[in-house]
Amino acid sequence: MNALDYFNARLQATVSPMDYMRGKQMEPEKYFLIDVRNGPVHVRSVTIKDAHVLPEQELLDRLNEIPKDKEIIVYCWDVWCNTAAKVAKVLLEQGYKVKELTGGIAAWQEMNFPVSDTTNMENTPDNCGC
Repeated sequence: MNALDYFNARLQATVSPMDYMRGKQMEPEKYFLIDVRNGPVHVRSVTIKDAHVLPEQELLDRLNEIPKDKEIIVYCWDVWCNTAAKVAKVLLEQGYKVKELTGGIAAWQEMNFPVSDTTNMENTPDNCGC
């Protein structure tokens, strides 16, 4: 793979926080945003506003919650986390149209984009699974 092929593939598989915000404003019904982070609830109590919380370790049991007619955007912690990439691969294999939000929630918060507090979320296992 040459550099051009790499960057074309990367742009097809990812979306920046700014591009996601712009796209969501233009076509609000086009996207389905999923927070796929694993780990203790108290650590992931802040999530991107309007994201659907579906930890990676629950994915296969909850596929019925993910619409096939929308573009799925997945995110995890940061650029060092590969959980979103793992989930994107599984969803692509299941026939979904998927992109990873670059930089995860860390990039989102760095840009001061809207977040929600999910402190009252139900308990899930505390292991990361990254």
